[in-house]
Amino acid sequence: MLRRLLALLVLTAPAAAVADSNDLILGRLTNRTDDGAGGETIIPQNAELRSLASELGVVLAPHMLTPADTVGFGGFQFTVDYTMTTIDADAPHWRAREESGNTPSSLTTVGFFARKGLWFPVPSFEVGGGATHLVDSNIWTAQLYTKVAFVEGYHQLPIPSVAVRGAVSRMMSQRELDLTIASFDIVASKHFGIGGTWRLDPFVGWNLLMVIPRSEVIDPTPHIDPLDPDNFDDSMKSFVFKDQDLIIRNRFMVGVKLQFSVVQLTAEATFALKGTSKDDRSGTNVECMPASTTTVCDAKDTAGAQRTISVSAGVDF
Repeated sequence: MLRRLLALLVLTAPAAAVADSNDLILGRLTNRTDDGAGGETIIPQNAELRSLASELGVVLAPHMLTPADTVGFGGFQFTVDYTMTTIDADAPHWRAREESGNTPSSLTTVGFFARKGLWFPVPSFEVGGGATHLVDSNIWTAQLYTKVAFVEGYHQLPIPSVAVRGAVSRMMSQRELDLTIASFDIVASKHFGIGGTWRLDPFVGWNLLMVIPRSEVIDPTPHIDPLDPDNFDDSMKSFVFKDQDLIIRNRFMVGVKLQFSVVQLTAEATFALKGTSKDDRSGTNVECMPASTTTVCDAKDTAGAQRTISVSAGVDF
């Protein structure tokens, strides 16, 4: 009886929360200097946070993965998406990864999406939503978008379909960082029928990304218990990264959708230009340097160019 009780307790006990290799520890993005009194001064590195948010924003941003034509006001689409996005593995801001000593050259996401055409407010109107998971992490994003096709359906004429889309992605499950990615897309595509049974829709597009990082309270010494009377001063070391100006990234995409009956497969390649935006702090024109000893400086986005390969499989009704 005792053995059964012990076994039941083991099976029903909650598992300890374990961070995965791609989870974030923002307390590492600091410069720690001697305060002259046997302690240390912790200076948040705003430039590193900006570059980290910029690269991660491209990884978690909404992907197009559809031609300009909508699914039609009576149509549905359900897909599973898989993407791989390059990152600068040698950049110092990636020490914020849980497994900082072995940063990969790319990050992988898996997403699940549904799209529906609507008559309102215009005939060529489409909405969609879903969720994306960063592999080897606890990070999920919720994504929503709306698309309006200004030109579509002229498949017998040498006229491409043209649409615009607005989308938003909101990162969840990370207690130290709130990350919101808004995007605006322009896409053009052309429909081709093959043998009366297959349809081929190549597309090209441009995308403007707007990344908004917001810091929560960060404990730079998570291994120290602040409730221990001997560590009373440790809670004073907690800090928050100050809000930064909008991060802007530009992306260009090319892809193709192949469909047979209700089954479709879409492949897309995306190229994001390197980051150039700057957080312009009032009262200074000094740019933040590596291992900065002050937060009163302008943080420049040093994220390099990034490439994304995406594949989407699903059904259209």
